[in-house]
Amino acid sequence: MTYCVGVLLETGLVMASDSRTNAGVDHVANFPKMNIFSKPDDRVLVVLTSGNLAISQAVVSLLHNGIRDGVTPNLHSVTNMFDAARVVGDALRAVHEADGEHLRIHQTDFNQAILLGGQIKGEKPRMFNIYAAGNFIEAVAETPYFQIGETKYGKPILDRVINIKSDINEVAKCTLVSFDSTIRSNLSVGMPIDLFMYRNNTFSADCLIRITDTDPYFNILRKGWSEGLKRVFSELPDPHWC
Repeated sequence: MTYCVGVLLETGLVMASDSRTNAGVDHVANFPKMNIFSKPDDRVLVVLTSGNLAISQAVVSLLHNGIRDGVTPNLHSVTNMFDAARVVGDALRAVHEADGEHLRIHQTDFNQAILLGGQIKGEKPRMFNIYAAGNFIEAVAETPYFQIGETKYGKPILDRVINIKSDINEVAKCTLVSFDSTIRSNLSVGMPIDLFMYRNNTFSADCLIRITDTDPYFNILRKGWSEGLKRVFSELPDPHWC
């Protein structure tokens, strides 16, 4: 299992993923789930993956191969984010066509979800949630964030804090609190966290941070959040029904 979050803002994007992959409690490993496809001064595209690791790696390899081999369309040739989402969806369908029946024979689900966010010159940043069938939906002002993977533990804080007008630094902070809540409640999600922050029209992939369990800011954040929750809870009135 994994946990990934993508947030679309008026001023940019925040995207984050954990790095834990497990096939049972005795086989835990770390693999990055974030892949960045960029062209200086033209585009920055971020792909987050959740699900079967072999499927994730096959999809990402197809996307890289398409760019390398000049297959059109590819993530460097498309002129808008909708077409980029279609390229990712087509790669997912290609992997399903190659491996889906073999997985079914071995009683394994074709389990995959992908978040694609970014900006291509000529339009605003956009973000898509791409399903296992290769179809997708787009983030809008009313629903500016997507989660994939182990979503339920980190969702309440996102719902209470985030909207499309939120400050990008506050969203990064909220996203990390969401990860802390998930990591505390589910052993299948773990450090390190890859966090990417993108500001409109910069077309730069420089703001990529890998956060480990020794990161000073993250530890201040998780301690402050935990203590703050306890303090607020203690200040709430007790019920007097009986």
